[in-house]
Amino acid sequence: MESSAQPAIAVCIPCYRATATILDVLMSVGPEVTHIFVIDDACPDSTADLVEKNCTDPRLQVIRNDRNLGVGGAVVQGYRAALNENVDIAVKVDSDGQMDPKLIPYLIRSIVDGSADYTKGCRFYSLKDMRAMPRVRLFGNAALSIISKISSGYWTVMDPTNGFTAIHRTALQQLPLSKLSPGYFFESDMLFRLSTIRAVVKDVPMASVYNGEESQLKIRRVLYEFPPLYGRAFVKRMLYCYFLRDFNAVSLHFVIAIALIVPGFIWGGFHWWRSIQTGVAATAGTVMLAVLPLILGFQFLLGAVQGDMANQPVEPVQRMPERVGRRSPMSLNNAANENRQG
Repeated sequence: MESSAQPAIAVCIPCYRATATILDVLMSVGPEVTHIFVIDDACPDSTADLVEKNCTDPRLQVIRNDRNLGVGGAVVQGYRAALNENVDIAVKVDSDGQMDPKLIPYLIRSIVDGSADYTKGCRFYSLKDMRAMPRVRLFGNAALSIISKISSGYWTVMDPTNGFTAIHRTALQQLPLSKLSPGYFFESDMLFRLSTIRAVVKDVPMASVYNGEESQLKIRRVLYEFPPLYGRAFVKRMLYCYFLRDFNAVSLHFVIAIALIVPGFIWGGFHWWRSIQTGVAATAGTVMLAVLPLILGFQFLLGAVQGDMANQPVEPVQRMPERVGRRSPMSLNNAANENRQG
């Protein structure tokens, strides 16, 4: 990438109890980055004070939250600052040292060449890297990846909780920042919100570094908090994409599937319970009236899933000038030149 064509890039680093790692992370940020936002999320060990005292990088701006907003809320503060600075790409890097900022040019490459609106790291490309991942995290991320595919509609995207991400300004402007999940569901919620604006998302292979630190994302929190959030995101996406914005073959398959599966379960469940209570086995006809709708319903459901897989966004939002909101469309190169001249 030629330096004369470099876009304006902001790095947003949410911080909470990160005094042991934040300085090393900041030292690794390369010259391609034009703005660095460190967001102190009401950190009890005063990460902001440490950064201001020890880092003299002119690109640095420290943002202090008066109260703890959660990792998602802190990132949103960084996103708002990036939009105010008129940057072209906003990159999120965690403060725990598990992500190498030197990979930022690699992370944003698809955004710069116009083939994607949002890119994210993925730790599932290399078997060697997966072996280095703690087994609990590996299993949890694999399970969440499957659920996230169904919820967001990005069937080719893995590792939904990976926090090493980059987003084009045009897509960022269209997201309802105030509605993004403020907690650890933030990355998954981003995928859902991006699906509603038909943004193109791409995975970027990466390896994470694990130094024995304890993850803030607890298994209990994932088991109890994430399922209803994924379920709600799925329902909203289906309504937005297949019933409000459009009604197509996927919509029809889904409606027929529900119309068959629900009565089949109710009919079969009722007669199964009555057979247990009375000791009289259900007749073959009764069983067929339950089984046949279920079989047909699942066939239609598979058809809806297949159609949803084929309906993934292929045209990046950044290439659609009619959908740009607050500023006139321009290419990344033109935007970068404008920022330098201004």
